[in-house]
Amino acid sequence: MPYMSDESNSTPVEALTGSLRDYRDLHGTDLLGRVENFFRWQDMRRQHHLWPYSRATEEAPNTVCAALEDTGEHFAGVNFGSQDYLSLASHPAIKEAAKAAIDEYGVHSAGSAAFIGNTRYSLALERSIADFLGMEHAVLYPTGWAAGFGVIKALVRPDDHVVMDGLCHSCLQEGAFAATRNVHLHGHLNIASARRHLARIRARDAENAILVVTESLFSMDSDTPDIAALQDLCREFRATLLVDCAHDLGNLGEDGRGHIGLQHMIGLVDIVMGSFSKTFGSNGGFVACNSPAVREYLKYYSAPQTFSNALSPIQAAVVLKAFEIVKSAEGRALRADLMNNITYLRDTLQAADFEVIGEPSAIVPVMMREEGLARMVASRLPELGAVANLVEYPAVAKGSARFRFQVMAKHTRANVDDVVARLRTAYDAAHAAYQPYGRLLAPSGAVAAAIGG
Repeated sequence: MPYMSDESNSTPVEALTGSLRDYRDLHGTDLLGRVENFFRWQDMRRQHHLWPYSRATEEAPNTVCAALEDTGEHFAGVNFGSQDYLSLASHPAIKEAAKAAIDEYGVHSAGSAAFIGNTRYSLALERSIADFLGMEHAVLYPTGWAAGFGVIKALVRPDDHVVMDGLCHSCLQEGAFAATRNVHLHGHLNIASARRHLARIRARDAENAILVVTESLFSMDSDTPDIAALQDLCREFRATLLVDCAHDLGNLGEDGRGHIGLQHMIGLVDIVMGSFSKTFGSNGGFVACNSPAVREYLKYYSAPQTFSNALSPIQAAVVLKAFEIVKSAEGRALRADLMNNITYLRDTLQAADFEVIGEPSAIVPVMMREEGLARMVASRLPELGAVANLVEYPAVAKGSARFRFQVMAKHTRANVDDVVARLRTAYDAAHAAYQPYGRLLAPSGAVAAAIGG
């Protein structure tokens, strides 16, 4: 096993190479034993402080917080890793709503929505979401992931087609591939590519349905599609449009309606789904539509909705209160603070010579490119007092590793200055340590062949 010197540690080259995708396709008769190769690779990264996942907070996920590595090591720092865009997770009114729901209902829905798991909070929440989006109906799900997977799996049949942006969320892709063999991935944000897929499908299949799937804000690149153009394409080719608004609903736009609102498409999209976990202080998700038949069908044919316990009364009450705040003057002020922080962070990162991509949103992608270098940077951030999430292949394209900074309304300029300075320190040290590896990992020669280069 090749090793190189990284300051006082010897790091195996394999800890800087490879990806989760290498261990996805398993073979052999030993169902349990065949995962061991993944664990060996993962644990090698963990032992060399190159596994930056599965951390735990030791207190509320505020702008500064204490946390645990998955090895159990303690660290603390300025937090740009939590999804709490409007800083509602610890908002006093949100906590009071949770306490009141506990006093009234206890802590558990104790049933699926198909039976007796609904509460007055969940019914009011469905109405609030539908009204907020200018739609007739909304159906709640236990998680945002369940909503994305469940709506596609419920509505699409094996002979139908799904045309989706190649960068859509995992839940959307998993739902599509579970529902039909006819999944067509079009180029990211590429309307012409989507049109070509739709034209080819309709040229040979005039009988079956087509679902077109996109996101209003993509979570890795922080960019947005032309939603109106996609809806027009769906009208032209007798298709249905599904838009996932998980990352921008509530926190972007003066009224909080995200890119669907900014693009003047409120009430005009066929199906909208979203998550509560980014802005609304809770787990959970929803699907909104204009057809009572679709609403009722999802309730009984969308397995994650039908066969999961309904949102707890606490979750439903929290999200309902969060929607109240989002629609209020306070919500507008929080969105303004959030956008000021976003702009300041992007500007400060660029002034520090970092590559920042995408449009201004609560997601700020900071490009590292090389996976090995990015892992070395990530390993240094905790000891410097910074929390930021590393994203690498296969969640993004190979050679496109990045940190996904997630901004909160309550971040201060001092928080931004601190995290950028600490990222700069981590990057400079990691870059120097990585140089010998960079030469070693060139895709030629015996070492490169040994590591699969």
